[in-house]
Amino acid sequence: MNTPPPASPVADPGAAPTYPHGRAGRNLGAAIGVGVGLAVVILASLILAKDSFVVIIAAAMVVGAWELARALRNKGFQVPLVPVGAGAVGMIVAAHQRGPEALAIAFGLTCAGVLLWRVIDPRPGSARDTAAGIFTALYPCLLGGFAAMMLAPDDGRSRLITFLLVTVCSDIGGYAAGVLFGRHPMAPRISPKKSWEGFAGSVFTCAVAGAACLFFFFGQPWWQGALLGAVVAAVATIGDLMESVIKRNLGIKDMSNLLPGHGGLMDRLDSLIMVAPLCWAVLHQVVGG
Repeated sequence: MNTPPPASPVADPGAAPTYPHGRAGRNLGAAIGVGVGLAVVILASLILAKDSFVVIIAAAMVVGAWELARALRNKGFQVPLVPVGAGAVGMIVAAHQRGPEALAIAFGLTCAGVLLWRVIDPRPGSARDTAAGIFTALYPCLLGGFAAMMLAPDDGRSRLITFLLVTVCSDIGGYAAGVLFGRHPMAPRISPKKSWEGFAGSVFTCAVAGAACLFFFFGQPWWQGALLGAVVAAVATIGDLMESVIKRNLGIKDMSNLLPGHGGLMDRLDSLIMVAPLCWAVLHQVVGG
């Protein structure tokens, strides 16, 4: 008598999801190693030669623009990378040397360059490609210019470290709290692993980091830094969700596989470029310069 094969197990709809690298959903060892390596490069450049960090910002914007253009190509967009890449470098240098007015002028010239490039090299869908090029010049390149402006004053090291530390704490706090306590999805259709518990962790860690930075670096009341940190957590989360929407619409998981354990550079810049204008404006008002 033949024994019938066992029934296939039915997944419990209430069970916690499983991921190829554990509940974290990523190769945690590679992610930590790459993160530490990036931190060492950033800190070394800031400590040894502050203005050299402008080169790192410009290079990051060029790589980010390349990744975004590569992703947009999946939907038939052809971003004119030459004027966008040149404009990215120009915007970062202009912002660092001459401030917000120069950044705005450089962005306008970049948009004009994108339009001119498509006029010289017409092809089907030129209007759509021009719009994609201007979008890429705005996100991430124009937003990245605010990080370059934070570096310009004499206390630029402290401003940039504050910006980086508070924003990175949003990712770390949200990630840890989400993995440990995440139960209630924040936006399941956009980013299924992002939870309200994780957001609470982001707010807490950002508030602590912001309070410490403004007090120790600038001698400002701790509560101002805590308030800055709480707002940064919200803006960083919005930036993360925005990129998730872009990737979902483009049908991709990561912008590239440039950084093991993280995905692409834009997968790490999404929060930073959204927070940069906020941090620049707040520090400009609170600290001056």
